[in-house]
Amino acid sequence: MQKKKEILFYIFTIISCVFAMTVVVISAILVYDKLQSKEKKETDKEVLAQVEGITYSKEEVDLMLADAIATTEKSTREKTSDDILGQLQASLEGGTTVVESLRPLYKDHIVVVSNGKFHFVPINEDLRMSTLVQENLQVLENGEIQYVEDGKVVSHKGIDVSRYQGDIDWKQVKESGVEFAIIRLGIRGYGAEGKLSIDEKFLDNVKGANAAGVKVGVYFFTQAITEEEALEEANLVLENIKDLKVDYPIVLDVEKTSAKDGRMNQLSVEERTKVVHVFIDRIKESGYTPMIYSNMEMWSVLLNMDEFEDVDKWYAYYTPTIYFPYQYAIWQYSDKGRVPGIEGDVDLNISFKEW
Repeated sequence: MQKKKEILFYIFTIISCVFAMTVVVISAILVYDKLQSKEKKETDKEVLAQVEGITYSKEEVDLMLADAIATTEKSTREKTSDDILGQLQASLEGGTTVVESLRPLYKDHIVVVSNGKFHFVPINEDLRMSTLVQENLQVLENGEIQYVEDGKVVSHKGIDVSRYQGDIDWKQVKESGVEFAIIRLGIRGYGAEGKLSIDEKFLDNVKGANAAGVKVGVYFFTQAITEEEALEEANLVLENIKDLKVDYPIVLDVEKTSAKDGRMNQLSVEERTKVVHVFIDRIKESGYTPMIYSNMEMWSVLLNMDEFEDVDKWYAYYTPTIYFPYQYAIWQYSDKGRVPGIEGDVDLNISFKEW
């Protein structure tokens, strides 16, 4: 808690100083302009100004300016501090989380919690930046999200599914407006063995979606901890899609899991980045479009994002707010959606491009 207070104090101090100095500079310019208009000649010893009938020397004006600086800095610091604390209080009292309440105060950083700590990650302006704007985001009564430009919906409605959605009526799914589906192909298990397995509904889902006219992409949930295992996963995916119609990208699902025996959790940022590279590069050289699925924590703290500047990104974030600053092609905005033809919850997505 003390550390958080210190961070906020530093922010308040910097903001206050900048504001105060701006006020002082403007004030000084106005004063000297007025002085110069009263006198045609200026010397350090001559009278510089007469304001309301009172005469001031240059030395007296300098003292007045110094005093104004000190007074303005103090009052501005107090006002800015009160404003920011009031904003934080209102946000927290409104039920907003601490991390979401902090984000508006750090506009040049990504504020994210990882491993129980707050991280303030500077935004890298050299990367491809998102062009999405909050005003174009449209939330429908049923909770679905669309992205609108010039009155026209330009986003594409999608879902992602696995065996957990059971038997799917893909005709109903298509009729509900779903344009694409990212279907789980398989996973690598937890623990020392890290066994590979194919999703038992994978083939049925791909064929059903294809028959209904829903465009298909596939994803693989990785737990690879070596470059050799990552290559093994990529080859497994390629072997199982070679005779199928796949229009959307081949996705590597990179997540930090809550499971105690989650294998990938133990990797360093550099190790995890190398492992992901192997999968992505193998898919790319085989002629398919690779993609990485992940959330803000993974992109900001646990992967070297600049290593994947040329790779499409599928971003998971369950708040209808455009916050992540970098470019992403698909947004998974809910894990509790409802779609005709599917029993129970299903992940909802929108795509900002087509393949």
